[in-house]
Amino acid sequence: MNFEYSDKVKGLIRQVRDFMDENIFPNEAAMAAQVLDYPWETPPLMEELKAKARAADLWNLFLPVEHGKYSAGLTNMEYAPLAEEMGRVIWASEVFNCAAPDTGNMEVLGQYGNEEQKKQWLEPLLAGEIRSAFAMTEPAVASSDATNIETSMVRDGDEYVINGTKFYSSGACRKQCKILIVMGKTDPDNANRYIQQSQILVPVATPGVTVTRPMHVFGYDDAPDGHAEIVFDNVRVPVSNLILGEGRGFEIAQGRLGPGRIHHCMRMIGAAQRALELMMDRANTRIAFGRPLIKQQSVREDIAWSACQVEQARLLTLKAAHKMDTVGNKGAQDLIAMIKIVAPNMALDVIDRAMQIHGAVGLSQDTPLAHMWAYARTLRLADGPDQVHMMQLGRNLARYREARA
Repeated sequence: MNFEYSDKVKGLIRQVRDFMDENIFPNEAAMAAQVLDYPWETPPLMEELKAKARAADLWNLFLPVEHGKYSAGLTNMEYAPLAEEMGRVIWASEVFNCAAPDTGNMEVLGQYGNEEQKKQWLEPLLAGEIRSAFAMTEPAVASSDATNIETSMVRDGDEYVINGTKFYSSGACRKQCKILIVMGKTDPDNANRYIQQSQILVPVATPGVTVTRPMHVFGYDDAPDGHAEIVFDNVRVPVSNLILGEGRGFEIAQGRLGPGRIHHCMRMIGAAQRALELMMDRANTRIAFGRPLIKQQSVREDIAWSACQVEQARLLTLKAAHKMDTVGNKGAQDLIAMIKIVAPNMALDVIDRAMQIHGAVGLSQDTPLAHMWAYARTLRLADGPDQVHMMQLGRNLARYREARA
């Protein structure tokens, strides 16, 4: 296994890094200000930066080669260092049209959608003209077990009638969000709990769809995307909006979550790397008790241990991405679970040390650390909580051991 990047990838890393230096970091304060001015819509600055990224051919880099004409031609392993660079600023991935939840939804439509669905929804998403959301999690049930979801999808002639409540549907608060992929039950009485569910496309403007509020995360509303609570009250959509077919929802969800999970981890490593660099800058320049913080042994140890953790997680991410490329997402499921457990916890450790070395300012809006910490903590739940990944990983590892005995 060779983790040395090809000349092509090295060139792309330089391009993304230069773009970040020239366009993203200098605009962090301006973007924050525009989000306040345009709280639930795409800020004009974002559209300007997206146009620049697309002109530089730094666009849709996340789609792996198997997506054919829609792909940028990169493998998962080749995309990993690019996503890491984007992860250094929470909103940067959107500039390159590589932001969740659109990435996962584009992969679903690319892999499972029919030609009409691709034309109507995938193509404008690939062009960055609209945004989307994925509505699976529900407030009334433990949605980490997707078989628990209760939203009903009842066929009535040529339509499905949808009723239920979702929440933490990231992206659905934004005015530019035009389409939802909704997971619900079309066959709730089926003895096989894994084919009760289906996924269907629901335009946000459909009568009966109500975004009731944005759910906050540690006090952040995460505008302009937000994490919406959505009520579906006798929502009617055509049968043709069904993705893949009845009873295929769980299958689609599993196909969607593998790449989505590792993309989050790639970006999380970028956030942790930036926190480490901010930690070192602070230690080199901050004077306490008559000398720079870097002279303190405990500070040096924090930096050293953080660097070890970041590099360990980076290598595990690359190994998981390599296995996805060589044996497929299902064959890499154990490594994906490992990095989904490791990366957020690693980032929490590193960002926490950076905040501590910054003192009170590390908790404030004057650095990105507090918001990055909230993002990392959220990721211990998003796309499946740690406990579920550990439960399944532990089961799988024990089975392998038993089979070899």
